[in-house]
This record gives sequence, structure tokens and C-alpha cells, in this order.
Amino acid sequence: MSNEDRPEVLARELAYHQELYSGFAQRHFAKPAVRALRAHLARRILRTTGAGRRHRALSLGCGIGDTELLLAPQLAEIVGIDLAPAAVRQAAEDAARLGCENARFLEGTLESAPLEGKFDLVLGVFFLHHLPQEALHALPAQLRRVLAPGGVFYGLDPNRYRLSGAVGGLLFPALMRKYQTPDERQLDPREISELFTRAGFRCRTTYYDFVSSPLAGLLPGWRSGYLAARAADNLLVRVPGLRRLGSNFELVAVSESAELPPGPAPRR
Repeated sequence: MSNEDRPEVLARELAYHQELYSGFAQRHFAKPAVRALRAHLARRILRTTGAGRRHRALSLGCGIGDTELLLAPQLAEIVGIDLAPAAVRQAAEDAARLGCENARFLEGTLESAPLEGKFDLVLGVFFLHHLPQEALHALPAQLRRVLAPGGVFYGLDPNRYRLSGAVGGLLFPALMRKYQTPDERQLDPREISELFTRAGFRCRTTYYDFVSSPLAGLLPGWRSGYLAARAADNLLVRVPGLRRLGSNFELVAVSESAELPPGPAPRR
């Protein structure tokens, strides 16, 4: 993808997400299985990164802030940024309704948003796979400029080798297209880890799930089904070889020379 393609990709992403966050996402994310997924993810982020009440966090592509508002009570501050005005407006309204005074939401990108100070944690939840290739390669250096010494980047993105993607593409092709933007793609965990390593980060990749997140998307009202799938995933992601077919992978990247925070064992 050439540099000239980047504005067109960002324009398509903005149009898609502006429509997504104009009603559908609010209804979908409020359903029980999706809420359970977001609650699990928030706990996972805190445990995996070691973030706590003394830390400032920045979330890239925050959407309507459903994960960010779950994290806010456990952090000193969280700032979310997103391209879509509808998403930012909804996130700010929800923060005010919940009384989350330490959560702020800004329209823009990492390059354009009016950010102040350094952050201990930067989040990219289902974010990297939306970036044009040139923007993806530039991101680690940009993160180094906003992260405090020893700061952590946490990313969660779809795995290029995901078994669920192959099965879903065969059984539910129309639904898969509905949940995907024209330019997003699945990522190779090793390639993303190497990209951050070359920029001076110490990295660990792990696998997040097999079935639970796709199930929450397909059947968002089935909370008990999600919880059962999550319990199975906790076992499946530990199986050598098989885990490489997981649906989504996590990247924990620590800036400068700090030790990696405690978390799941490194991927072998």
C-alpha cells in the first residue's frame, strides 16, 4: 500500500465507523455476552500490563469507550481517541452519565489529537489491523514519543492463522463481511512482534481466545454461552501448536529497558 493510499483508507475507515457508531454499536455492545467479553478484557489488560491507580492510559481507536470506562476506576486517568465523531460523542456522554471524571475522549488520531504529557499504558484493542501498512510501520516510533519510560503498549488483534476466520468465512460469509471494514486484515503475531522489537520494545505475544469472542459477536445475547466458551478458551490457548490457530493474539510491548510486566507465559 502506497503512502498515497493512506488518506483513502482512513476516509473509508471513518465512513464505516461513523455509521457503525450511529446506533448499531451502542445496541450490540450493550448485550450480555459482549458486556461479559469487555469485562473479561478489562481485567485481562490490568493483569497483563500491571496497570493500576497511579497510571495514565491512552486508548487508540477507543470507539464508544465501553472498555475504557470499565478501566477508568482502576486508573489515574484514561484518554481515548477515535476518528469517528459519533463514537467520541457517545463515549463522552457515557462517561458523564457514569461520573467518570478521569476519562476523556478526543476526536482524531495519535498524530492529530491534542495529547498532553506521557502515558504509562497505551491500548490498541482491535486497532492495529485497521491501519494502512505505512501507518502500522510508523506506529511503534510514535508510541515511543508518548510513552513514559518503561511504559507498556497492549494490543489485541485478529490472528492471520485463526481457525475461526476460516470456518466463519465458509459458514457465515455475509456476516463476516458485515463485521469487517474493506481495508482491515488479519495480522501475523510474529511479524507484529518483530516490528515493535526493531523499534526498541521488548515484546511478548500470547493468544487470547479461540471461540469466545467470535461467539459474542454472533450471539451477543447469550452470556452463558460466552462464559462457557471463555472457560474452554482458557484451556485451548495453553495447548502448544494448537494455540497458533487462536482467533486473536495479544502483544505486550515495553518501551526502553524496563522489565516485562507479569502476565501469561511467552509464546513458544
